[in-house]
Amino acid sequence: MRAIVLRQDGDTAKPAIEDISESDLPEAEVTVAVEYTTVNYKDGLCMSPKGGGLVRKYPHIPGIDFAGTVEASGDVRYKPGDKVVLTGWRVGEAHWGGYAEKARVKADWLVPLPDGLTTRQAMAVGTAGFTAMLAVMALEDHGLKDMHGEVLVTGAAGGVGSVATAILANLGYDVAGVTGRPELEGYLKSLGAKRIVARDQLNETVKRPLESETWAGCIDAVGGAMLARVLGQMKYGGSVAAVGLAGGSALPATVIPFLLRGVNLLGIDSVLRPFESRQRAWKRIARDLPMDKLEDMVVEATLGDLPALCADIIKGKVRGRVVADVRA
Repeated sequence: MRAIVLRQDGDTAKPAIEDISESDLPEAEVTVAVEYTTVNYKDGLCMSPKGGGLVRKYPHIPGIDFAGTVEASGDVRYKPGDKVVLTGWRVGEAHWGGYAEKARVKADWLVPLPDGLTTRQAMAVGTAGFTAMLAVMALEDHGLKDMHGEVLVTGAAGGVGSVATAILANLGYDVAGVTGRPELEGYLKSLGAKRIVARDQLNETVKRPLESETWAGCIDAVGGAMLARVLGQMKYGGSVAAVGLAGGSALPATVIPFLLRGVNLLGIDSVLRPFESRQRAWKRIARDLPMDKLEDMVVEATLGDLPALCADIIKGKVRGRVVADVRA
């Protein structure tokens, strides 16, 4: 079987496509014939020379997401021929991942592919789209309705932002997408964004803890100063679902929006999400994410393309979602 293997060379790690034996795979209950994988920011970190602080043991097979068909199973929940998807659980980081033609993982980490989704579509979604759906669900669980006003999506042209924009628009929300790449306005509007907000309008901190009430909700992939600014612009009782830190992990904010406007800051974790929540999110994805919009986000790739794409995503050069056929 072919796989991208990271091996240490001195104090750095280098990726290469190698032929390895199935017997080299780690011990676990379920062996999956991988069909598709994708590229997330974490994949870029894992494929970097130092492993991004995520990879601790070499040799290593990266790839935090994959979808495919069960080949062998020692767990009654899965049988050969079942279609499955995996995201999270530190697969591709602490455990061998999906940048290979086969993977062996714990049954608890898998989710049956919902009706209406193919393995290719599941990887067009991937961790990024799964996280976007979790964020939409969290906003709705905290009272967001489509009549409440505009919903802001920061980092809108990225993987999470693209899927979040398409889902929210499909559900009837008025989406405002934030991007620092004005050339992507047409792309974002094709996904359903009603208007585009230039990144420069939001990435500067202000001294006022509260500004005009503007956003009914927000899915934020940026963090840092932009998140602090957005908190002060939320409508009364509005919620921000925080999914990323592309703009930094520090939060130069005050508690005033929480105390005077009842704003909610909701943390979204996709790695250790319990099975029931995962299953609910994947069913919502199959129902609420328009597949034609998803297809518009896709960049096709092969196993051999992944090292370069992982380097590009760290530089912010990847738009939308990558779908890599590991068999090609």
